Amino acid sequence: MSVPTRSLRNVAFAGHGSTGKTTLVEELLVAGGVIPKAERVETGKTVSDFTEEEIARKISIHTSVTHVTWKDCKINILDTPGSADFVGEVCAALRVTESVALLVGADVGVQIETIKLWRRLTAMSMPRFVVVNKMEKERADFSRCVADLADKFKANFVPVVIPIGAGADFKGVIDLVDQKAFIDGKEAAVPDAMKKEVENARQKLVESAAEGEDTLIEKFFADGTLTPDEVRRGLAGGMKSDKVVPVVCTAALTAVGIKSLLDFIAYAAPSPEGTAKGKTPEGVETTRTVSDSEPASCFIYKTAMDQFTGKISYFKVVSGKISPDADLVSARDGKKEKITKVYACQGKKLEDATDLSAGDIGIFTKSGSLRTNDTLHAPDTPIVYPPLELPTPVHSLAISAKAKKDEDKMNQAMQKIMEEDLTFRVTYEKETKETVISGMGELHISMILDKIRENQKIDMETKIPRVAYRETIQGKADAEYTHKKQTGGHGQYAKVSLEVNPIPRGERYKFTNAIFGGAISRGYVPGVEKGVIEAMEAGVLAGYPVVDVEARVVDGKEHPVDSSELAFKLAAREAFRECMRNAKPVLLEPVCNLTVYVDDQYLGAVLSDLSSKRGKVLGQVPIGGGIEEIKAQVPQAELMHYAIDLKALTAGTGSFELEFDHYSPISGKIADDVIKAAQAAKAEEKKD
Repeated sequence: MSVPTRSLRNVAFAGHGSTGKTTLVEELLVAGGVIPKAERVETGKTVSDFTEEEIARKISIHTSVTHVTWKDCKINILDTPGSADFVGEVCAALRVTESVALLVGADVGVQIETIKLWRRLTAMSMPRFVVVNKMEKERADFSRCVADLADKFKANFVPVVIPIGAGADFKGVIDLVDQKAFIDGKEAAVPDAMKKEVENARQKLVESAAEGEDTLIEKFFADGTLTPDEVRRGLAGGMKSDKVVPVVCTAALTAVGIKSLLDFIAYAAPSPEGTAKGKTPEGVETTRTVSDSEPASCFIYKTAMDQFTGKISYFKVVSGKISPDADLVSARDGKKEKITKVYACQGKKLEDATDLSAGDIGIFTKSGSLRTNDTLHAPDTPIVYPPLELPTPVHSLAISAKAKKDEDKMNQAMQKIMEEDLTFRVTYEKETKETVISGMGELHISMILDKIRENQKIDMETKIPRVAYRETIQGKADAEYTHKKQTGGHGQYAKVSLEVNPIPRGERYKFTNAIFGGAISRGYVPGVEKGVIEAMEAGVLAGYPVVDVEARVVDGKEHPVDSSELAFKLAAREAFRECMRNAKPVLLEPVCNLTVYVDDQYLGAVLSDLSSKRGKVLGQVPIGGGIEEIKAQVPQAELMHYAIDLKALTAGTGSFELEFDHYSPISGKIADDVIKAAQAAKAEEKKD
């Protein structure tokens, strides 16, 4: 039986790697009666990390979905990876949840991925709370962590559950709402030594909770306090409106603070109730109320392939109810999708569901046509929900199968992975004649390749991709070319006079017919333009595509019998090449916008490295907690293995984001080396 929307809680558990997310989820499942005992990540038997690669590497790679029932609420828990290489999984989880449990290690405090996550959550206006985990660690310090958070993020962090002791002395927790202590899993009296601390902490909690609702502020000013239920209501409102960031503490490894965390989620985490943004099939913006009474619709946020189950489509019900045998239509192609079964899930275990309410999360299986980002809706009430917002891949490799016979097999395997993982991309670069794969980092790509090798039993070779350079001109030039050929019957004849001029960067191409007096018949002019376009496919310096050039046809001559569109195309092609040779041709290299996040102790090394890579640093900003954000523009050729370089420079702690910005001219030795490499590549192709 479905759970009412108001009783649903969708929570993403996110944080820097090794903050204990998966271990904490195990304890939540034990407390909720889902599993009899918690497994450790090292055993490979946790509910969340169930794929072969996760078990082998002992890290979370995919976002898993589990759920518990607690205090009449169904809590859907999405356990996300902590590594930046798998940020796409985090983005998908954030899209279908209403709040985030941001885990921070009590022994280490805020880390780089914590900061990046916080910035992402702020951009999304996402309600969040902090779980200070690993209180049993030797250097654990709850107060230091809260101060660290406040220093880095300038938000109103309010402890709700505080620890009794820390490290080896960690004994339990105190729930400040009810002023109850829990030691060894049992309710106990608040220790005398902590009564003053508890009194002060609760006063701050009450004051902050009062800001969650106007009526509570009035009540607080009148009475000077709030009841426990009013505090809970105020925390829920304050978290939803971003006025308060509640903080709780746990020790997942010793199962301390687990029930207090579940209590908090049940009363404070927002339900999916509200409205969802979408568009009509005509592209007009609209909204849909997240309610069972609305027409059915859902959003596919994740796709997975299972060797036994087949294709698995993870979805969130946005409106109405989704049940087996429901008739739904795909907004992408207008085709009907017959739903035969609907599932809830506990990791890899599928549970039959009679129906799922608006806001709930479920699974379809064996629907070959469904893809991530698809919207399904009731036949008569179409709507399209926006696609996932995913980061641009930052690490690329050129790839080929060692044996030619394995090329198709390799490409098919990569296409399947692209369907599962939208941050993994495969492109064929026409000018470099390379298949290039791109992902979020070295680990991301190496895991994908290992999976293909193991499953498909094929050997592959990888190398740094060739850069997609361009060619352009810096001056004006003109040239004339006559194409003349006799073949026994009708010959070929065309004479074309062209002028070329540089145009602003980014305009790519312009063709102008500047002929007066009909020197070339109007019917042959398209042939001239085709010849120019064909010539621009390979420049005169290194054979790279030509951009940002205007070609003007100014004169020509035709023959009443031997002229044709083909003849004018060939003449124009050679005329353009001659023009380009005389118009100061130059190579262009792609330049990227690079954003680097590093601990300030590595700042000097990173800046020096960027300088050696011909980078132009645009600015650096401290973003709190000793973390620096560096913005720079760097030639793409210098960044082909930056994921590996940055890892070495920062002991694996640095991260970066990358996007193409513009093309810039190069000359001298750099250009000479590019031209030599292009010539060598052509010579190699001729051998093959």
